[in-house]
Amino acid sequence: MVIRKPQGALTCEERCIVKALLAKGWRNQDIQHLINRGRIATVNSARITEVKNSADVEPAASDHLEFYMHKKNSYDPVTGLNLYDDERLIRAREAMILAVQSFNSPSLRFKTEQFAVQSNIAWTYLLHEYYIRKDKNIVHKNGRTFSLSKMVERSDFPLSDGIRNNIRDINEIRDAVEHKLLGRSDVKFFSLFQAACLNFDQSICELFGNSISLKSDLSIALQFAKMNFTQLNDLQKYDIPEHISALDAELEGRLSEAEKADLEYRFRVVYLLEGASKNKANFEFVRPESKEGKKIHNILEKRVIADDDYPYKPDQAREKIREMSGRKFTLYNHKQAWKRYKVRPQSGATEKSNTDKRYCIFHKAHGDYTYNDAWVSLVVEKISSEEEYNALKETR
Repeated sequence: MVIRKPQGALTCEERCIVKALLAKGWRNQDIQHLINRGRIATVNSARITEVKNSADVEPAASDHLEFYMHKKNSYDPVTGLNLYDDERLIRAREAMILAVQSFNSPSLRFKTEQFAVQSNIAWTYLLHEYYIRKDKNIVHKNGRTFSLSKMVERSDFPLSDGIRNNIRDINEIRDAVEHKLLGRSDVKFFSLFQAACLNFDQSICELFGNSISLKSDLSIALQFAKMNFTQLNDLQKYDIPEHISALDAELEGRLSEAEKADLEYRFRVVYLLEGASKNKANFEFVRPESKEGKKIHNILEKRVIADDDYPYKPDQAREKIREMSGRKFTLYNHKQAWKRYKVRPQSGATEKSNTDKRYCIFHKAHGDYTYNDAWVSLVVEKISSEEEYNALKETR
C-alpha cells in the first residue's frame, strides 16, 4: 500500500523549520506566509498549530533555517522561478535573451556567432531541465551531461520535427563558429534565428508553464522586427563568402521541401511596407494554421515603393504606349486613360497619393505622378480594341 502525503501537508523539513520559527517568537500567520511562498499546495494555519502542539518535532539548526529563509526570498515575483530550484530554466531564459540582445545590438559585429552560441546554451539548459523532471539521468559515464546535438536525436525528444530541424541547423552553425570566420552571414541565417526565438518561447511555455514566457522581457517578434528592411535588402546584394554559402547549402540539402517550408524550422512572414489607413496596421502577423497563414505559407517578401519601379512621366508613358501599340496616342488620350481606368485621383483631389499602385504613384516631394511598365502594358492591351481606343481618342 502506497501512503500518499495529503495536499497541503508539511514535509519533515518544513515541520522542523516551523518549530525553529516558533521558538524565535514568530506568529502563526507569518510562518504560514513564509512556508507558502512558491509552494504549489499551500498549507493552512492548522498545520502550524499541529507543530506548535507536538513535542516530537525538533527545531531546525540555525544555519539550516538561515538558508531556508534565503531560498524562500529567491523567487522571482513575475516568473515564479527560484534561483536554487529552477536554476537551469533561469539560465535558459537569460541565454536566449542574451542571444536576442547581441543580435540586436548595433555595437556588436559577430551577431551570427553570438546568437548561435547563446541559443545552443539556452536550448541545452531547457532540455536538461525537461529530462531531469522526467527522472532521466542526463550525465554520461564519462561525467559529461547530454549535449544538445544528442538530445535532438533522442526518440523521446519532446518537441516538433520543425523545431528539431531548426535546433540541428543552429547547432551546426555554432560548431562552424569554432573553425571558420562567418563574416557577413547574419542576413543569411536571419530566418532560422527568428524561428529559434519563437520556438523557444513556445516550448518553454508548453513544457514549464506560461508564467515564464519571454514575452514580458522581449517585444513583438522578439525585437527582430526593428531591423531596417532597406538595409537588409542592400546587405543581400553583397557576395556571401563561399564557405557560408556551402554551409547554408548543406543545411538546406538535408531537408525535404515540406520540412523547409515548416515555419518552426525557418520563420517567414509577408511584410507589406506601403501606406496604410489609420485602422489598418502596416505589419500584420497571422497564425500559420489559419487560412491567411496557409496562403502566405513560406513566402518572405519585402515590397517597397521606389522611383525606379515607376520611371515614366506622363509624356514618357504616352510615347511608350504609342510605340508599342502602333496607334496615335496623345497626352489627352493618356489623361482620358488614367481617368477611365481609375489609376489616380482627379486633379485637385485632397488625397493625391490615393493611387492604384499597380500602375502609378504620387511623388509628394515634387508633386507629380509617374507610371510603370504595367501601366504601359495595360493601356496597350486596352487600345487594341477599337471600342476602347475610340473611347480615348482626342475629340476637339
